Amino acid sequence: MPSRANKAEVGADQQSMLYLLGGLAFALRSFNNLNQILEFTAFVASQLTGAEGGALVLFNPNGTIQLDQLHCFDLDRREQIRAEMEQIAQALSAQEPLLKLEGSLAVKIPALEHLLDERLRQILGPDGRLFGTPLLIRNSVQGRLYVFSRQPNYHWTEPRQQLLRLVADQAGVAIENERLRTALRRRMALEKEMEIGSYIQTQLLPRQYPQVRGIRLAARCRVASKVGGDYYDFIKIPRGPASAEPASNRAEPPEPSADSRLAIVIGDVMGKGVPAGLLMSMTRAMVRAEALNGHSPARVLQHLNRAMYSDLKNSSRFISLFYSEYDPCSRRLCFGNAAHNPPLWWQARTREIQPLDTEGALIGLEEHSQYSESCVQLQPGDVVVYYTDGYIEVANTRGERLETAGLMDAIQRAASCYESPEEILESLFAQMDAFRGRQGVHFVVPEPAVELELLFREEISLRPMPVDDTTLVVLKVLPEPEAA
Repeated sequence: MPSRANKAEVGADQQSMLYLLGGLAFALRSFNNLNQILEFTAFVASQLTGAEGGALVLFNPNGTIQLDQLHCFDLDRREQIRAEMEQIAQALSAQEPLLKLEGSLAVKIPALEHLLDERLRQILGPDGRLFGTPLLIRNSVQGRLYVFSRQPNYHWTEPRQQLLRLVADQAGVAIENERLRTALRRRMALEKEMEIGSYIQTQLLPRQYPQVRGIRLAARCRVASKVGGDYYDFIKIPRGPASAEPASNRAEPPEPSADSRLAIVIGDVMGKGVPAGLLMSMTRAMVRAEALNGHSPARVLQHLNRAMYSDLKNSSRFISLFYSEYDPCSRRLCFGNAAHNPPLWWQARTREIQPLDTEGALIGLEEHSQYSESCVQLQPGDVVVYYTDGYIEVANTRGERLETAGLMDAIQRAASCYESPEEILESLFAQMDAFRGRQGVHFVVPEPAVELELLFREEISLRPMPVDDTTLVVLKVLPEPEAA
């Protein structure tokens, strides 16, 4: 029968154990510094199991092994043990980059744990005893939690094994929580960056359609993400030389009139997000500068390519661009193409559709690319549709793509049924959405500020989302006014 002294000793051990576990729980709730939590973890592991020390070794995602924390009551030996453990971790990292081989990870991790255990036992010497347990995060081994002792009467009992596993599980929770917090911070920073990029892009796209004699315009850019790579612009080009007299003699640039030529530009930067948006902004500024210098479409594209080649080459991105100029006096549309989707010209008299295309490479592909140009004579009632590949690459629920033939059919229907470019534009988008079908609905990702709240609500709104950025510009030649 246990003596009163033994009962008191057992009670004291239980109180100490509860105190340590409570302290670990408090650290997990309150500490914001992961290193502090893991340092306390190594200490608690050794205290709960009655060992002389504890160590936490992590398997990093880049394939390296790292001694993260070490606790040892023997201060004289602590630095020696730390140095030897770190040498083992570095040697194994150099020889066995196991975590990089995801396909054979399940096979190699047990071998790595066994090898690590054997090396650590060697540095503790014949009098040392080492015990370890896996550090699991989402059922994946991410490291090892160890305790060690040189006491000859130290026994590795089942309760001690359970306590070590309990502490290892808590360390895994702390590491995973820190990763989630880091990912959330990065996501919020990216969301903020995207909001800024989206605002800039919105400000750069034309806010109103220019008034040009004989034509009307309509345009829309529908982006798949907050910042896309699609780009369109309208630029009024004043009549006459751009620099007929020195700048010092001009009070201000001449105001463009209704008879000014109009440059209509559409382009697509490879990729999405902020980098594509920034390149789009740079492209817009340079195209405007070239257009206002009075250059021909081919010369505009050639100058733009040479100016942007080095920047695009370093970014591994390219730009497709279609540049055109409409002359209201002659109704001629002159254009050059840098490998963009050729606009489609619907002729009211014949109801035929003709692509408008010239030879030319992507902007940024080759430094000395040559570009050609061509002109067509537009007639009253004609419609020209500029577009990006988001329209023709849209797919329905069976995986079939709309393609250029589908867009031509949509233009034929819209141009035959509607008079205004706004109605034609609406019809084209409506036909694209109808082709996709409503079965292709996707979940809308909520904003970070309301995401956590929506996780606890059953009402999740659904709406169709574009697969890619889609931009349409519709030019409609107006009928000639009747003579008085």
